[in-house]
Amino acid sequence: MEVAGLSLAGLTGAREKALRALVELCSGDEERAAEVLGLSKGLRGEVAKNAGLLTAGARPAGEVYTGVLFDSLGLAKLDAAAYARAERSLLVFSGLWGAVRIGDRIPPYRCAMGVKLPPLGALGPYWRAEMDGVLPEVADSLVLDLRSSAYAAAWKPAGELAGRTVTVRVLQEREVDGVLKRSVVSHFNKATKGRLVRDLLVGGLEPAGPGELVDALRQLGYRVEVSARGAARKPWQLDVVVTDVH
Repeated sequence: MEVAGLSLAGLTGAREKALRALVELCSGDEERAAEVLGLSKGLRGEVAKNAGLLTAGARPAGEVYTGVLFDSLGLAKLDAAAYARAERSLLVFSGLWGAVRIGDRIPPYRCAMGVKLPPLGALGPYWRAEMDGVLPEVADSLVLDLRSSAYAAAWKPAGELAGRTVTVRVLQEREVDGVLKRSVVSHFNKATKGRLVRDLLVGGLEPAGPGELVDALRQLGYRVEVSARGAARKPWQLDVVVTDVH
C-alpha cells in the first residue's frame, strides 16, 4: 500500500506515525502487543500480521472491513451507480488510518480506536487532533454520523457543521404485559444502520439537510422520529424505531 495515496491527504503524516508505532509494537513482545491491542488467545496470530503491514498486500477498504454493519450494507452487491455513490460519500473511521474511503487500498490489520498505542497514547484523542483540521474540508453537506461511541471520540463536528450533522439511535418497540416499551438496540443496531445506508445508496437519495433525510428515510419505509432537532451548533438526533431485530 501507499499511505500517501489514501484519501484525506492531510492525515498522511499521522497515518505514517500510527503505522510505524503499530508495526514496532507487534514486532516485539507478542504478549505485550496482544494485551495492548486487546486480542484474545484465538487472535494472537493477528500480532504477526500487524508486524508485516509494511509489505502486506492491500485491497479496497470496502473489502477489508467486515462485521454486522458491513454485512447488511452489502457493498459487493450494489449496482455500479450505488457503488459509485458509496465511494464518493462514505467514510469509515479507523484506529490505524483515522478515516478512509471504501475505495482506498489498505491491508487487513487489527487496531481498534479504543487502543492506547505506544507512544501515541489513546487513539481517539490522537485522531481527533488531526481530524479537526481535515474533515471540515470534505464534510461540505449533510453528515449522517453512524459511528459507535469509541469511534465518535476521534472527531466531533463543531460550529455550523454540527448543525447539519445527524446521529441515529435504533430503538426496539415491544409490548410487555400489555404496555408498549422501548429499549436501545445494541448488537442489531449495526445491522439496521447498514441497511439504512444501503437503502439510501440504492434509492439514489442524497438529502441535502436533516429535514430532507427524515423525509427520505420515511419514504424508504423507516419509522423515524426526531428526538433532538439540531440548533446552529448542535447535531440532530433521529430515532429509528423497529419491532423486530435481525
